[in-house]
Amino acid sequence: MKLNELRPAEGATKSRKRLGRGKGSGLGKTSGRGEKGQKSRSGYRSKRGFEGGQMPLVRRLPKRGFTNIFAPETKEITLSLISIHFKDGETVTLEALRERKLVNSRVEKIVVLASGELTAKVNVVADRITKGAREAILAKGGTIQEPVAKSAE
Repeated sequence: MKLNELRPAEGATKSRKRLGRGKGSGLGKTSGRGEKGQKSRSGYRSKRGFEGGQMPLVRRLPKRGFTNIFAPETKEITLSLISIHFKDGETVTLEALRERKLVNSRVEKIVVLASGELTAKVNVVADRITKGAREAILAKGGTIQEPVAKSAE
């Protein structure tokens, strides 16, 4: 193979669309933009959700629920994730997860889920632990510690 024999792969290139080159091309007078109107002008850009002047769908449907912006951010941790990143005897805490870059700094609570298989005997300090995860941790010989809820004094 020589340099002068190199060609783009089949289907990698396509011929340029020739606009405004006469009736015979099929893209003559209006260059494929239809007749007059906003969309036939250059630089046309519609707003997101704009439906041509009718009441948009997002405003026709009733609003439901809300998102509490003050709610603490919670991260779900699976048993398989714990098995990958923690060894026997180590403690799984929010700080330990942050050190290993498994949760970001905004996360305030962790929940341990019973997804996957636990292979290490670990001590878990979490805000919430599901029933299946609790059984798996205790069956492996690990311990569980849940923080005491703050009383409203």
